[in-house]
Amino acid sequence: MQPPLGIDHIAIAVPDLDEATSYWSETMGLRAGSREIIESQGVEVQMMYAGETRIELVCPIRDDSPIAGFLAKRGPGLHHLAFAVSQCEGAIQHAQQKGARMIDKQPREGAHGTRIAFVHPASTGGVLTEMVEGGEGFADAPTDD
Repeated sequence: MQPPLGIDHIAIAVPDLDEATSYWSETMGLRAGSREIIESQGVEVQMMYAGETRIELVCPIRDDSPIAGFLAKRGPGLHHLAFAVSQCEGAIQHAQQKGARMIDKQPREGAHGTRIAFVHPASTGGVLTEMVEGGEGFADAPTDD
């Protein structure tokens, strides 16, 4: 297995996507990127950029979404850390062989045309960790040109 290519994004759970986008854009100076509804996960995501670093704002679109449960239990805040990987199946297999507890044993559809899998936080020191294959890529942030 190849090591991660880098940090794909850092995800923040938010109760109001428009309000959060405005805050991170106007107050913190991040650039807004694409927005997408991921019906299968019950969320809408807004990608934000701090230079080449991607921050994903994640908001529930229905009450049975895992993000809705997260917000109800913990409130807004850091949700997960995502690593870019070249091949999601291989990353899952490697993690399992090394004893990691996987939430996803097979890749599933993620935002922006990606394939994703989550590692349970019990295996990563309490940090929900996502493996991301494809999509925009961690180094393809828009520029101010």
